[in-house]
Amino acid sequence: MLKKRVLIFDGAMGTELIRRGLLPGECPESWNINRHEAVEEIHKAYIEAGAEVIETNTFGANRVKLRNFGLSDKVRELNFRAVEIAKKASGGRALVALSVGPTGMLMEPHGNLSFEEARNTFREQMESALEAGPDLIVIETMSQLQEARAALIAARELTSIPVAATMTFEESGRTLMGTDPTTALVVLLSLGADIVGVNCSLGPDKMANILSEMARFNVPLIAQPNAGIPELIDGRTVYRLSPQDFAGYCEKLAKIGASAIGGCCGTTPEHIRLLKKALSGARPKVLASHPVLLPSDESDGSLTLNLPRLALCSDKKTVFVSPGEPVKIIGERINPTGKKAMIEELKRGLLNSVIEKALDEQKAGAHILDVNIGAPGIDERTLMRQAVLQLQTVVDLPLCLDSARVDVLEEGLKVYAGRALVNSVNGSEKRMERLLPIVRKYGAAVIALTMDERGIPQKAEERFKIAKRIVERAGEYGICQQDVVVDCLVLTAGAQQDYVMETVKALRMVKEELGCLTTLGISNVSFGLPHRSSLNSAYLSMALGAGLDLPIVNPMDPEVWEIIRAAGVLTGRDKNAADFIAYYGDRDKEQSKKEKIKFTAKDEKDNIKDGAGTVMDMSHRLHDCILEGKRNAVDHILKDMLDAGASPMNIVDEIIIPALKEVGKKYELGEYFLPQLIQSAEAAQEVFKLLKERFPASQKKARGKVVLATVKGDIHDIGKNIVKVIMENYGFEVIDLGKDVAPEKITVELRKNPGIRLVGLSALMTTSIPAIEHTILEIKKLDPGCSVVVGGAVLTQTLADKIGADFYAKDALEGVKVAERVYGGEQA
Repeated sequence: MLKKRVLIFDGAMGTELIRRGLLPGECPESWNINRHEAVEEIHKAYIEAGAEVIETNTFGANRVKLRNFGLSDKVRELNFRAVEIAKKASGGRALVALSVGPTGMLMEPHGNLSFEEARNTFREQMESALEAGPDLIVIETMSQLQEARAALIAARELTSIPVAATMTFEESGRTLMGTDPTTALVVLLSLGADIVGVNCSLGPDKMANILSEMARFNVPLIAQPNAGIPELIDGRTVYRLSPQDFAGYCEKLAKIGASAIGGCCGTTPEHIRLLKKALSGARPKVLASHPVLLPSDESDGSLTLNLPRLALCSDKKTVFVSPGEPVKIIGERINPTGKKAMIEELKRGLLNSVIEKALDEQKAGAHILDVNIGAPGIDERTLMRQAVLQLQTVVDLPLCLDSARVDVLEEGLKVYAGRALVNSVNGSEKRMERLLPIVRKYGAAVIALTMDERGIPQKAEERFKIAKRIVERAGEYGICQQDVVVDCLVLTAGAQQDYVMETVKALRMVKEELGCLTTLGISNVSFGLPHRSSLNSAYLSMALGAGLDLPIVNPMDPEVWEIIRAAGVLTGRDKNAADFIAYYGDRDKEQSKKEKIKFTAKDEKDNIKDGAGTVMDMSHRLHDCILEGKRNAVDHILKDMLDAGASPMNIVDEIIIPALKEVGKKYELGEYFLPQLIQSAEAAQEVFKLLKERFPASQKKARGKVVLATVKGDIHDIGKNIVKVIMENYGFEVIDLGKDVAPEKITVELRKNPGIRLVGLSALMTTSIPAIEHTILEIKKLDPGCSVVVGGAVLTQTLADKIGADFYAKDALEGVKVAERVYGGEQA
């Protein structure tokens, strides 16, 4: 159907329920039982308007959301009935889509919702609805990529029916947690979504830029914009974008590349009627069978699919690997082999060295990080999970999860909110049967080692046969060839000198005859020999000449970069020598970079420890810990500083506060995203806590008390919880009253604490705007001098002014600035 015409989805369910009497604080999904005739009427209205797909009234029908209404025992009934109602209304005239929305909770490590809990929650909802037979599933309005992953994985565990998946983006072009459109697209597709896109948050005019980024790829796209930005008129929340203007904007979305278009908040059957009319005869883009290989060729519309193109992602960044692009490197240093200090640390359950090496490799220019934490006496499964969770908060590079144990790899894949590279499968039938289904389930790519039950073949031809067998078996599990990276295995020149060049020969065969991407662990060649760097460099040159795509190397070694840059010119990967000229055009700049990245024996051995250094040195290290969110590393640095005579107040005033200001600046510039902001704030809070424990009398008082609440009738508190974390870590005492909070509860708190000068009110639902206005009136009636700051997805500065708020905060950091202004700190 998507190949013939643009598919028309329905519009808002909540808007229509409110028109029919849904009360603030009432559960919309409860109408599937109590007012099912009204729900059926809404479905029929959309079908008569021209909708070809109608979504069930189940957006919040998961156990976590229903718990807020005392309906967690009604998951099955509400979802089953919703599909029945939609199917009855449709009568075969439209497809029925199960609507699956977010839980409203923050995923770990920033919140308490684990991957397993999220997946099980979505699985329960879907399982109940699938019994009634929907035609497809729509996972929508997700702001956390990891939560979208959990929902998609649950869906694919249960069914093969089509699944659409959409994320909600902010005006910055990223989601709340910092995910860009390309990364969202790649991750969702890799997990089995049939169509991906964007919904809610923005009107169709502002949605165009996000959709345009996704439309660079040959994939089916869906767009479901709001009817503009909400306004408060006569005490009612109104979306002012007319059906005619909405349809006009959506025409542009279709031209950009949307294969399916519908409406979100504020849209009505009339919006859909005019949308259907405007898109009559509109045809979607031509689509490729392998969607993420290459972007669309915008010059003539042809599809260039002759080169394999691998896409790996963190939750904030995508790295593409292709023979037609500059070589990407995998950093090898997160590996305890031969690192006694690191092994001892891991045995104690600590990950300080892992975080430190990850940050060093990222600074040095690595594109992907290999993560191996296997060693005797280590709880590898638990530590892999913790390492993956923590690494995602401090680096934005994709991860390569490395373990000989399948259970360890799966534990890491569960909690990785991106698209990982798995290291590795081999030609053993047992290994392939165990690992390849897991690689496919979690949407990963995989390294294929050219060895099997018999070991590593000596000859290139035998290694090639194993590579071919693995690629074929991977294909049987639905893993595309571009997602299999072949490792022809480097043997050490010290012990197997005669076979070192067989690896290069095998690599060339794989490139020429299989067309696969390749990787090699370069440093294996020099194991046990002196002057390892020169051997590694020579071998890297040979491998690059044979077509190596993803060398696994030490990015701290400047010779590695010298060779890769030069080889890029000579092999044609660096088109017009652009990167080479940009780097070497200024010799002073080049020399400066060399001085910053030093490769010494210490880098290789990783067992030599620096002394504490001067107080100035330690100050820089503590500053960097806060800047980089290394919470677990501040303890020993702070102890050394205090032992050396540093003043607690100077530490706060000259290190912590300036570091937090720098973090805030990076956040405002878009260099940092919400996870980094939280990590840095928590690192600073750790310093405050340690200072308080050691010098309780010298600890500064809280900068001021702030009351936070999600207003009456609104059960969404994910944004408020983020604000709480940031404010507390910036030194404010937060009194969190929770969600669905009545005005009188806030005024009671203000009477108990007359020194409170600021209340923060949050709302996600448009129906909550009148409740915010009423709450502000009650606060001002009690204490006209108490300031109120408001925030949330549906709020704007204009709306905040209209309802009587003193301040509007577009994000958590803006909320901190408001608090600083109210309590006499920095000006907002």
